[in-house]
Amino acid sequence: MEITDLTPAELRVWRAFPRGESVDFRESTDEDAATGTEWGPERTVRALVLKALLLSTPQEEGEVPGLSLSGARVTGMLNLIHAVVDHAVRLVHCHFDEPLELHSSRLRALNLRDSVFPALALGNARIDSPLRLTRCRTRGPVKLGGIQTSGAVFLKEAEIRAPDAEVPALQLNQAAIGHDFMAAGLRVYGETRLNGATVAGKVNLENAEFHNPGGTAFSAEALDANADVHARRLRACGRIELRGARIAGRLDLSRSHLSHPGGTALRASSSVIGELWLYGGDRVEGVLNLRRAHIDVLSFGPEVLPTEVRLNNLSFTTLTPHLPADQRLPMLERDGEGYVPYAYEQLTAAYRRIGDDRAAREVQLAKQLRHRATLPWYGRTWGHLQEVTVGYGFRPLRAAIWLLSLLATGSIAYGLHNPPALKPSEAPPFNAVFYTLDLLLPVISFGQESAFAPRGGYQALSYVLIITGWILATTVIAGVTRSVSRQ
Repeated sequence: MEITDLTPAELRVWRAFPRGESVDFRESTDEDAATGTEWGPERTVRALVLKALLLSTPQEEGEVPGLSLSGARVTGMLNLIHAVVDHAVRLVHCHFDEPLELHSSRLRALNLRDSVFPALALGNARIDSPLRLTRCRTRGPVKLGGIQTSGAVFLKEAEIRAPDAEVPALQLNQAAIGHDFMAAGLRVYGETRLNGATVAGKVNLENAEFHNPGGTAFSAEALDANADVHARRLRACGRIELRGARIAGRLDLSRSHLSHPGGTALRASSSVIGELWLYGGDRVEGVLNLRRAHIDVLSFGPEVLPTEVRLNNLSFTTLTPHLPADQRLPMLERDGEGYVPYAYEQLTAAYRRIGDDRAAREVQLAKQLRHRATLPWYGRTWGHLQEVTVGYGFRPLRAAIWLLSLLATGSIAYGLHNPPALKPSEAPPFNAVFYTLDLLLPVISFGQESAFAPRGGYQALSYVLIITGWILATTVIAGVTRSVSRQ
């Protein structure tokens, strides 16, 4: 286009470009770009002019050209698809009437901070420096899938509203970010997708909000984050999908609100995470799915535990904070798959690693009680006997109490009413304690049982002691065998 076609506002921008000077049309620094439809021709620039500037490359000797524009209304579509732009592009506090089409472009730098636009298509673009979209607002999708940037991506306090779009509101799938992904305070209405993205630095989602009720609010399947993912005080209305993600550092969801009633609120199945922090926030509304995940440090508080979890084949090294077993067992009892032995073994191992053998035994006892409910009636009957007598081998003191109680009962009863001897001339002196032990202990003989024969009710008592002794002996053997097999 000819330079004579430029308006005074456009001419000002054109003349500043070769020297990389800034043009600021704002009337005040706190001006809201959302009111850009009211801005007049004195601050309106056609997208066609900006495109001509960026591609025709007017230069002055000894100067570094660049586009730096603030507070302008940009009319028409800025179309730089497949373009190679060798200069920094800074369009801040601007209002765009039409979407920005920058798909597959090559950019030196792009800064759209505090701008308002209908949509942004930047997929598969290459950017040599940080991408800045801080506090941007859009009424349509932001497509950043497949971008490659050697710097960070900034979406801090941006607002993306596309809840009815057929495509995700924010797309970063397969993106390669060479530094941090900074999106604290980001608000997205619609699905956010980071599937297959790689972030060389940390991910900051603190105070972010993702709204997609009834669907997926935030999806980062196979995300590869080489540092921490900070998501404290995050609010998600819809499913959070982290299946197959690899997070080298800490995934911090403390004090967050995760809500997807009737569905899965957080799925991190088959993921590998250094540390998962999930405590201090509201109770998770929906299913917590950690199946097949490998987590080095699992840190969560019972207060956030949802009504249903999925923990089969979850492995973790450390469970923090250290709490009594009765505060951790509800996590296993709420597994939607029912009785999952592996989950009990993992919790037992976690307690043993820190030397809390008592808590480990309580978990193993809870495992046996849970297993008993899955058995047929005769198996449940035997299980009840083991629980009453020795606590499945994890409460040996209970067997000693039973033995002493029965011994005292028999000794008192037969001490007050000595049974008559079968052969008085050959019978040894009667001893009520040894006689009771003969009845209770089937493998030991003190010579009393074969020499004396009680009658009436005392004979019935002897039968009860014999039967009880056999039951006690067999449950002790079964319990000891089970306990030894776990060592």
